Amino acid sequence: MLNIKAIRSWKYGGEAAAYALAAAAGFFLTGTRIAGVASFADISISGALELPYSAAVFAGSLVRSIISGDIGHNIVKLSSLALIVIIKMFIEPKNDPKLSGINTAVSVFVSGAAVSAVIGELMFKLMFYGFYASLSGFTAYSASRVLLDIRRHKTVNISGRSGFSCAVVYIMLIASLSAVELPTLNAGIIASAAFTLTGAYFYRQNGGVFCGALSVCGAFLSSSSVGYNMVLMPAAGLLTGYLYRQKNHIAAACFVGINFVLTVLTGMTVKGVENMIDIICGAVIFIPVSAVFSDKWIRTGNESAAALPEMIGAKMKFLSSTVRELRSESERISQLLAKGADTDREIAENSDKVCTLCYRRAFCWKSDRGNTYRGFSKLADMTEFAAESFPHELDDCIRKGELAEVFSQSSREKAAAKLMEMRFSESRSLMHEQLKITEDIIRTAGERIDVSYSETVSRSIRHKLEKFGIIPENVIACYNSRNRLIVEVYFGSEEAPETSTRICDLIADELHLSLDSTEPVRSGKEVRIRCYEKPHFGMEVYAVSARADNSDDNGDTHTVFFDGSGAAYAVLSDGMGTGMEASCESRMVVGLFRRLVTGGVDFSTAIKLINSVMVTKSWQESFATFDAVRIDLDECGLTVIKSGAAATLIRHRGSVMKVTSPTFPIGIYEASEVFVKDCDFESGDIIIMFSDGISESAYPFIKELLLGGDDLRHIVDEISGKAQVFNHGIHSDDVTVIGVRVTG
Repeated sequence: MLNIKAIRSWKYGGEAAAYALAAAAGFFLTGTRIAGVASFADISISGALELPYSAAVFAGSLVRSIISGDIGHNIVKLSSLALIVIIKMFIEPKNDPKLSGINTAVSVFVSGAAVSAVIGELMFKLMFYGFYASLSGFTAYSASRVLLDIRRHKTVNISGRSGFSCAVVYIMLIASLSAVELPTLNAGIIASAAFTLTGAYFYRQNGGVFCGALSVCGAFLSSSSVGYNMVLMPAAGLLTGYLYRQKNHIAAACFVGINFVLTVLTGMTVKGVENMIDIICGAVIFIPVSAVFSDKWIRTGNESAAALPEMIGAKMKFLSSTVRELRSESERISQLLAKGADTDREIAENSDKVCTLCYRRAFCWKSDRGNTYRGFSKLADMTEFAAESFPHELDDCIRKGELAEVFSQSSREKAAAKLMEMRFSESRSLMHEQLKITEDIIRTAGERIDVSYSETVSRSIRHKLEKFGIIPENVIACYNSRNRLIVEVYFGSEEAPETSTRICDLIADELHLSLDSTEPVRSGKEVRIRCYEKPHFGMEVYAVSARADNSDDNGDTHTVFFDGSGAAYAVLSDGMGTGMEASCESRMVVGLFRRLVTGGVDFSTAIKLINSVMVTKSWQESFATFDAVRIDLDECGLTVIKSGAAATLIRHRGSVMKVTSPTFPIGIYEASEVFVKDCDFESGDIIIMFSDGISESAYPFIKELLLGGDDLRHIVDEISGKAQVFNHGIHSDDVTVIGVRVTG
């Protein structure tokens, strides 16, 4: 009786199976034809395999030739296989696909030339055998590369040059299987259906079309009749690719149904019926294979890039949740610790100090416990201790002086503890706010950006820059949701150019596009320059700023900048008071905001981070208002952002809207308050921003100016010039007015 367990445990079982498979390949492929001539598939397989398996292919081919009586007809093939084995015995091209290909090509050419010379047809067949040797050698080289990938990485790499080798091997496999003679069935069509269905099911439309097209190519190499029977396979693979979310048997049934419909539409024949039987067999093979199939066996080259955003997003989301849980747990513990001294504990401790040695203890704390406890509770709540304010519940106490002394001591301790708690509470609140900021930064960093990366453009830009002696560390070119090109070029801090103009000009010249650029953004040891196609909308800005009377510095700071991804910002900050200190605070706020936003931080998170910096930068109280508008120049969207700032007036469709913020300036509290409002906005609309130097009584005048004309410069100059007229205060303030209009 056959012992299956013993066979499986035999250490040479795998090698024996490989020998048998190689011999079977030589046996069945000998005698097949490709493109009207003898197939070189068995020769290429022999050339690609190592010596023992190559000899097995030769043995299988020799046995088939003897059985069929075609030794003379297959003399070139047999001599080529024998020569390949002999060369491998002396020059083993192990793990070297090039040597395998050369060995195969030389063996075929020498064998063909020798046989042709013997029969006197050398001049007629020499060119043919040269071409035949080249094809068989290249196929052997491709098969050797595929086998080398499998041995090294345990996977089949279908990307890049390895993918080309896989395609060559697959075409030859289908061509060879299509030429194998079987009763009724065609092994090539069955294999093509199984592979195409697998590609469509696991790799969607691209996989279905790719496998189907290569299958048709292989079938036509075998014979035109088989090729015509499979010509609709790519279309069936494409349509089946849309069913990748379905169960495998549903996908198989749909694949068969699609092929049947396409066959009927093109005219059903007897060959069509036989073809459908082959496709059904392939679909049946697919069902059990798909259940055990794993993409770890196949490397497409882009799976990492496709999955990377999801992987980063998931990791960042989890890390953000971890920081949030840490913050929540820290706040909970702080609340528990912040409860301070417990009244019951204070009463118990002071009772032990005073009442332990008193002979009335048993009466007071047992017979009259209620009155005693109420009296002690009142003492615990008192801050000053006098005879007239002593609790009446303790009138009979004989140790009133000692009680007053211990409770007075505990009251002082509670006051000191409360003061320390207030100080620590501020530190804890700031720490919790900073943890929340960290959570927001991590979360926004993990959000997937709606862009399409272009490797081709990135590579061409890098080559262009290197041609002119500019060596970037990284180049990333992508298209945003509006199909507008955005290029980011990263340099080391020492190699970075001072301006982005030359970089932008070189990229524009390479791509034949009109590009604009942002100023270099520095972050540690890296510098980033961002170039971009100009958005559909533009922005016109005009600003006027004036100092307060008797002031050498303007406490207001404003700026306008583009983040390079399609958004423009107009920012205004008013420092506390006037003069140098106010100017320093507003410049810090505006400068930090611009740097953080251009560095990739979300604007609301940037404001929270700036608030944390303002709170902790010194022991002196310092704060500044924050007023900004963000304009999406792709969609003409407007977002108003405020922290304690004056109102913003917006003219839209013939009416004026006032946007105010019920928030405090930056730097007052540990937790920042940010007011964000999305507003309707169109090309030609006008935004007016101003500092606190403009009184609210000027709003009707500003509204009249906005409704009366479109001259942005005139409107801003008039508002600034009339600022003192509407200021009824004793002291003047710094005045800044910014006008913004979107064009396009």
